[in-house]
Amino acid sequence: MADYDVIVIGGGPGGYVCAIRCAQLGLKTACVEGRETLGGTCLNVGCIPSKALLHATHELHEAEHNFAKMGLKGKSPSVDWKQMQAYKQEVIDGNTKGIEFLFKKNKIDWLKGWGSIPAAGQVKVGDEVHNAKNIVIATGSEPASLPGIEIDEKTVVTSTGALSLGKIPKSMVVIGAGVIGLEMGSVYARLGAEVTVVEYLDAITPGMDGEVARNFQKILSKQGLKFVLGAAVQGVEVKGGKATVKYQLRKDESEATLEAETVLVATGRKPYTDGLGLEGVGVEMLPRGQIKTDAHWATNVTGIYAIGDAIVGPMLAHKAEDEGMAVAEVLAGKHGHVNYDVIPGVIYTTPEVASVGQTEEALKQEGRAYKVGKFSFMGNARAKAVFQGEGFVKLIADKETDRVLGCHIIGPGAGDLIHEICVAMEFGASAQDVALTCHAHPTFSEAVREAALACGDGAIHA
Repeated sequence: MADYDVIVIGGGPGGYVCAIRCAQLGLKTACVEGRETLGGTCLNVGCIPSKALLHATHELHEAEHNFAKMGLKGKSPSVDWKQMQAYKQEVIDGNTKGIEFLFKKNKIDWLKGWGSIPAAGQVKVGDEVHNAKNIVIATGSEPASLPGIEIDEKTVVTSTGALSLGKIPKSMVVIGAGVIGLEMGSVYARLGAEVTVVEYLDAITPGMDGEVARNFQKILSKQGLKFVLGAAVQGVEVKGGKATVKYQLRKDESEATLEAETVLVATGRKPYTDGLGLEGVGVEMLPRGQIKTDAHWATNVTGIYAIGDAIVGPMLAHKAEDEGMAVAEVLAGKHGHVNYDVIPGVIYTTPEVASVGQTEEALKQEGRAYKVGKFSFMGNARAKAVFQGEGFVKLIADKETDRVLGCHIIGPGAGDLIHEICVAMEFGASAQDVALTCHAHPTFSEAVREAALACGDGAIHA
């Protein structure tokens, strides 16, 4: 029987970050993880491997479409899918081994196996029961499916199967026009697959700024992705290694089918809490399967906390990490805080799409007076030099106070550019504060400054 101050269940971004911070704050810590490697969905079958494939296929696109324009002549590269998969695995291994090293460095015990909570203050892993003053549930999420769809991870796949297909399909139907669907759809479109995205709503990327979403769809269409919007998928039938997707258009209830070699079901994710025994210890759950927590990530059972995808909020690795650090501070007797108004979201297609804070639609609904500063990347010298002049920066500020309320970027390096505005919002900055800050030339970041200038007397290069 080993005694711990904290046992974290789950070794994903929320769990491993929480464990490391707990150890740094002097708490005796263990982390339970049943996978062969640490890092959870994100590092093993999510964010990291998908970024590797996005990078590889972006380079292929550049070679096929832009190298000749730059005077780089020669035959376009052929795709060795096996080698691309090996490169992806190398990236995964490097990252997961890095976390293992950090556990050793911080003297965190990795309890290998799947954990359950037989009673408050106890965690069972295999046949062993460990005592803990506090337990943090960081078990993450799993792909959600639809009725009438059977996942086999070969022909009908989730994001997990889509990362490791046996071969590159000639055709693919993606069900769901969210982040995962569009990223993986982009990967296979660049590899030569005919990709059709079927979405229940009338716009892609639900919750995103409407103007950005419309432009994003136009750009992706130019890249070869096809879209069927306002369509409710009724089912998927697999025969002889081919799939038929049956859907109904919501506007007129007409039915249609699509055939493809592969179907990717990207209809979101749901909390993964199976086998934890939460019901037995009386942990309160919410109707959508999340664990109910208070403002300090505590459940209704003393000493049991929960973070990340298992609780309410955006299912993002960095949100889980923030909560992991914050709950560690709470357990160490300090003050843990997460600013949920400043959590950025990024889609890693080309161009990238990033956002933080309020959308115009949300502010209109709220009845808040605002102003918008916009700047196109066509006016940015660096973006044009790398064939990425499509897209824009849209900065939203309070009409009276000029305080930055949100930012939406579609363009090169958007996922990095957004953090300038995250920092600005954390400090309660005005659009003028951003506009008066010197930005190096030539950089993509100048477009952010120009959008801030557009909130005032006007952008220079527009």
